[in-house]
Amino acid sequence: MADVTAPAENRDSLNGFLFALSAYLLWGFLPLYMKALAHISPAEVIAHRILWSVPVAGLLLIILKRTDELKKAMRNPRMLGMAAVTATLISVNWGIYVWAIGAGHALDTALGYFINPLFSILLGAVLLKEKLKRTQIAALALVVVAVVILTVEAGRLPVVALALTFSWGFYAFFRKTLPIGPNQGFLLEVLLLTPFAFAYLVYLNLQGGGHFLMGNTTDTILLASAGLVTAVPLILYANGAKLLRLSTIGIMQYIAPSMIFITAVFVFHEPFSTAKAIAFPLIWAALVIYTLPMLRQR
Repeated sequence: MADVTAPAENRDSLNGFLFALSAYLLWGFLPLYMKALAHISPAEVIAHRILWSVPVAGLLLIILKRTDELKKAMRNPRMLGMAAVTATLISVNWGIYVWAIGAGHALDTALGYFINPLFSILLGAVLLKEKLKRTQIAALALVVVAVVILTVEAGRLPVVALALTFSWGFYAFFRKTLPIGPNQGFLLEVLLLTPFAFAYLVYLNLQGGGHFLMGNTTDTILLASAGLVTAVPLILYANGAKLLRLSTIGIMQYIAPSMIFITAVFVFHEPFSTAKAIAFPLIWAALVIYTLPMLRQR
């Protein structure tokens, strides 16, 4: 879960570190929440994540008295178009993630988020014409080898992992180009998605397929908590990324997928095949190669 640009000032702050650490820890525990909703369709879960995020993010902006920037953005067609792109990407990422956890593919989600920082390097090289260092080329080569091993074993590409990598990588890339504050940007995204989410939930309830306020108190509480579960870590992450150097974010982003990996293996008891036993160490080796130069610079 990586950003692709450094903060305005090339230094770290304690607030930025605490924001980012809190976000990654919350993301690390997120599979436990999603597993409890595995009996509910991903589309319904995503719709509730969108709807309940609006009051959470909106209340934060009101408290911070930062609503003026959002109002200006909503009157700017170019800004709305850019936000529509990031909103689409984040909703796709959410959908894949929710489905994957419920379907027993938590290991694939961990793999996807381990690969993501290296994919960000590739994006920088392709889209921003950034020159790749030898260590970065070596790290990317190890990732390719790992993907090939998983592909040979399964007879197909590791679609879940790659889809999460691509959707989050492009989201982070385009999100940094959105000229609006992180809190305002997130609220703008969910506001754009709200009509679709609301219409879907109305349709679902008319068909008798909804789970909110349908007699199961646990489901209702979990769905109503979707806004906090979704908005809080994203807002913490967005604020933390702006107060930390890229190298710091690059190292910290391993926290969440590491926690997901442990949960998948030891809590969900997902099968850990021979191919994965080879591929994951290759990915970890690639991350070490990617991270060491950043540590030397520190």
